[in-house]
Amino acid sequence: MLAAESITAAYPGRAPVLRGASVRIGRRRVALLGANGSGKTTLLRSLAGAVELSDGQISLDGEALQRSRGGLRAHRRRVQLVLQDPDDQLFSADVTQDVSFGPLNLGMEEADARLRVAETLEQLGITHLAERPTHQLSFGERKRVALAGAVAMRPEYLLLDEPTAGLDPVGVHELLATLDGLAAGILLATHHVDFALAWADEVAVVVDGAVQQGPVSLLGDEALLRSARLHRPWPLELAARLGLPGTPRHLDDIHDLLEAR
Repeated sequence: MLAAESITAAYPGRAPVLRGASVRIGRRRVALLGANGSGKTTLLRSLAGAVELSDGQISLDGEALQRSRGGLRAHRRRVQLVLQDPDDQLFSADVTQDVSFGPLNLGMEEADARLRVAETLEQLGITHLAERPTHQLSFGERKRVALAGAVAMRPEYLLLDEPTAGLDPVGVHELLATLDGLAAGILLATHHVDFALAWADEVAVVVDGAVQQGPVSLLGDEALLRSARLHRPWPLELAARLGLPGTPRHLDDIHDLLEAR
């Protein structure tokens, strides 16, 4: 279990972005929702150990994160953050060099790192990009390579900041298929409520610096969504207008409920 426990985080000269925020990520898919500027990215960075907190703590399997060099290094072996803009993470001349950086930095032998990179590129369906210069990649390709760099570390938890931003529908579908094949707990920040309803096992909504976490049925709470400057997902909106019960997540769910009525 990766957890933020009543954390307060602020940047110099600014009011706290997070105030007593808590979230827990097990081996599940959790969608992190909130308006732009609500603190989603700060929460992800805090969980990754990249933000020094004013209060509260980050813990992994019940052990508090130690902010020593060794403690942070050990934490980042198990917890990987992928930023919204892939250009903030890609810096090597070609894809293979970039994806191999993390494993080599852990002290892995070069031959083992090459094997790890090859396995990761195949897992993400981008083997054909192995020798491509990173500056020649499309935006969607750069997104997948940045994700590959994190996956190559074999983390137990992946923190993804708006991974679908800027992708076309096919790119989103391909990304989700990739995520479904990963054996890691995932916290994925987004402001797309329809996507969160369809994809997540749980949701965590950032409102006024705090977090409310629970089942996806939380996305039917109009007061919560209004406070978070979000709207109700279309399947829940349609179900409410038709007087259908439950928490339909897809068009097929709506169809089944209508057939059963």
